[in-house]
Amino acid sequence: MEEKPQDVTTPISSNSQRVFPPLYKPTGDKSSDRLAFIHILEKLKTQKRTGWVNHNIPGPESISDHMYRMAMLAMCSSDTNLDITKCVMMCLVHDLAEAHVGDIAPREGIPKAEKSRREAEAMHNFVHDMLHSSPAALRIEALWQEYEAGQTAEAKFVKDLDRFEMASQAFEYERDHGAETLQPFFDTSLPMIRHPEVRSWGEDLSQERENFQSSSRASLPGPGPV
Repeated sequence: MEEKPQDVTTPISSNSQRVFPPLYKPTGDKSSDRLAFIHILEKLKTQKRTGWVNHNIPGPESISDHMYRMAMLAMCSSDTNLDITKCVMMCLVHDLAEAHVGDIAPREGIPKAEKSRREAEAMHNFVHDMLHSSPAALRIEALWQEYEAGQTAEAKFVKDLDRFEMASQAFEYERDHGAETLQPFFDTSLPMIRHPEVRSWGEDLSQERENFQSSSRASLPGPGPV
């Protein structure tokens, strides 16, 4: 029996203003339902990443911007022990549920279990209601579930790419927009990276950021004459 979607006007928590649209109701026509999936993917292109919006970054990246660079980073890896093809695909589906639920930030006060439940519900809707459990859809679902479980080498690697990509973007916003320090984005990403190659990228990024900050301080005008 199909679960009735929660009333979108119902607050999720006392701290959150986010509302969620109802799940897609399948028509039974494969072509129409597949087009519905194709169209919902557009939201990944248009929805901006919440953390940057909350920090008033001008023209912040979209969800799909983030996933695309992660996929390219996976292709840059020299780790022959990884299934890089799988990693690239995992990068492109790991935030797929956000096409429906949006990019939920921790400060919104939505419990982690509730966030996970809604994302799993969205993925089920995509895979089984829109794409009719096709082999391709089941592959998407398996990749997403593998990433969420975080147990395989590929899933752990992609999670590290997620962290590194966010830190890279934070530095670029500091550098290019004169954004106020975005230190929390570094504190919650780079120290958690475990893959040796990605960790080395993070060290390079930290050094680049330190050099930039030193150069910026040196270029500031000194105190005027007393």
